[in-house]
Amino acid sequence: MSLRLGIVGYGKIARDEHVPAIAVTEGLELAAIATPEGAEAAVPVYPHLAALLEGSPDVDAIVLCQPPAARFEAARMALAAGKHVFLEKPPGIAVSEVKMLGAMAQAQGLTLFAGWHSRWSSAVAELKAWCAAHPVDAVRIVWKEDVRRWHPEQAWIWEPGGYGVLDPGINALSILTEVMPEPFRVRSARFEIPDGRATPIAATMQLEALSGAPVAVEFDWRQTGPQIWQIDFSAGSQQRRFAQGGEDAASLTGNEESALAVEYRAMYRHFRALVLAGASDVDCRPLEIIADAFLCGQVETVAPFED
Repeated sequence: MSLRLGIVGYGKIARDEHVPAIAVTEGLELAAIATPEGAEAAVPVYPHLAALLEGSPDVDAIVLCQPPAARFEAARMALAAGKHVFLEKPPGIAVSEVKMLGAMAQAQGLTLFAGWHSRWSSAVAELKAWCAAHPVDAVRIVWKEDVRRWHPEQAWIWEPGGYGVLDPGINALSILTEVMPEPFRVRSARFEIPDGRATPIAATMQLEALSGAPVAVEFDWRQTGPQIWQIDFSAGSQQRRFAQGGEDAASLTGNEESALAVEYRAMYRHFRALVLAGASDVDCRPLEIIADAFLCGQVETVAPFED
């Protein structure tokens, strides 16, 4: 069975990761694109999702890559039209709306997949096995990157619902909740929001696992020089470090493959398997941690930031 996919939102992540992953995944075919800016492509291009659904009614599934604030209405429209849905991360701007979409998909017998790409590294599976064999008693997350490099000219990230530094930071939380499948509570949080912006450029959190293990979290978008994506796990005298791959596809040569490419290919294989099995995969735990942090966290206005 070959699934015909329509992509909504044709920004950097769609062009760099989604389209190439679809092209090399057996049983998948890119059939249409919807983007208000227009695009040159070998498939029909529409200005918005409604036009795509009308002009290419034979698509089987919709992949939503636009900013998260627009995802709920688009996903609801796609599900109402009988289409399976793949949500780029983060899956929405509120836990409640993602759960509503999950209930809608289940009621209609459709697949909804919330794609946390960082979970699909082989290193995550290895780390999960290590955590199962070694009771973790402390975790430290440091996720620091240069927003100008990874999110160029993306004004939406600074707007309400845009997440700011939590957009990359939630990747770390998706790994944490995968390798330590126990509940976490937020003990404290602090967000630094540039003057004139709506979302944070930096954040710190103190979490606690049900087992009592403390989790220190540090996110920062002002990192110049080496980019840092790492999580350190302690289990008594045993230590384990996870270092997230962050190669930019444009900087690779020859037959090299970026870490993101590997993750997105794995996600698309999983999405196809979900559709064939009539199942869904919607995990809100990373989003719930972010939501709880905002409920109990402190906000500090810092110097303006221009990107």
